[in-house]
Amino acid sequence: MEVASGVRSSLSFLTLQTHSPSHLQTLNNTSNLFFTSPKTRTRRSSCSLHYHAPASFHRASNFIINSSTSSSATTAEPAPASGAFSEVEMIKNKCLKWQWKGQYSINYFASSSDDDSSDNKGYPPLLLVHGFGASIPHWRRNIKTLSQNYTVYAIDLLGFGASDKPPGFSYTMETWAELILDFLEEVIKKPTVLIGNSVGSLACVIAASDSSKELVRGIVLLNCAGGMNNKAIVDDWRIKLVLPLLWLIDFLLKQRGIASAIFERVKQRESLKNILSSVYGNKDSVDEELVDIIREPANDEGALDAFVSIVTGPPGPNPVQLMPKISLPVLLLWGNEDPFTPLDGPVGKYFSSLASEKENVKLCVLEGVGHCPHDDRPELVHENLLPWLANLSNS
Repeated sequence: MEVASGVRSSLSFLTLQTHSPSHLQTLNNTSNLFFTSPKTRTRRSSCSLHYHAPASFHRASNFIINSSTSSSATTAEPAPASGAFSEVEMIKNKCLKWQWKGQYSINYFASSSDDDSSDNKGYPPLLLVHGFGASIPHWRRNIKTLSQNYTVYAIDLLGFGASDKPPGFSYTMETWAELILDFLEEVIKKPTVLIGNSVGSLACVIAASDSSKELVRGIVLLNCAGGMNNKAIVDDWRIKLVLPLLWLIDFLLKQRGIASAIFERVKQRESLKNILSSVYGNKDSVDEELVDIIREPANDEGALDAFVSIVTGPPGPNPVQLMPKISLPVLLLWGNEDPFTPLDGPVGKYFSSLASEKENVKLCVLEGVGHCPHDDRPELVHENLLPWLANLSNS
């Protein structure tokens, strides 16, 4: 029973892109974290900003700002009136399809600002890229605000959301990066700001480092992942301690019957809600709609294959090797209560150091925010994202 519980907990750990050696204790303290509702933490609203600014941002030096942020900020999406379509429903209704490589149907969203004034002002289009297990509606609290001044696109990566989930497909970070670049070239056709969360952030980093056609104008990384799965940080001694357990999980997931049973357990509503509560700082954001956003695509044919391939596959390129290649403007938005890519973990420490080492990088640490800042505390994300985008547009 302890082994089975350990496998379940470890898989939950993996499925949400767990890259934090400081939280490997959850592999032993199994069911308490993911299958029991965690204690609600006090919500905090101060934001620490670490910023090394290039000349194009009209700043002169490194500085740190500690400021209070009102929780009543107007940049979060309002709740729909009774009987009205929810933001998620409106997003789904506006989605389109694009054939990638002539064989894969990719779901995407496109929303222009009023009378396309964003083009006239020189504002770049934005492409939103979700993390593992998520999809376009995970940007439910951001699209409306961003669309006021920008043409906003969002994409369901292959294997997620309403995009195809081809049986037996071998998913890699490089595949998703290629998908992003092809989408920029064939659909958007303009230099674009890439905005990604978690593994979506890493896909944006890979795409930006590979782009040779000036398709990317800048990148925004929200709690960037270190790889497609835990194998990305095997050089950390704490990961090495549990590496045999990770190999065991890989072996078990390659047994179809076992993988199916584990996947069915993970995607139960209560399990998903507990997992999400453990990675969100603001527990009020973990609502039934969010559970549906994660759960519904998991019931599609091919979803199990995607789950197994991603958890057991290669981790992909390491952002530590990729970031030095990127001279584009970069905004890092990092929730300081992320249990999976914490600021004191290897990935968080690396990105935290970039603001003082690279002139093109700006870092904002969001207090009381977890792994998915854009949905956790959207008002804090907008407070820092919108001015950065405005500076980028004017540079």
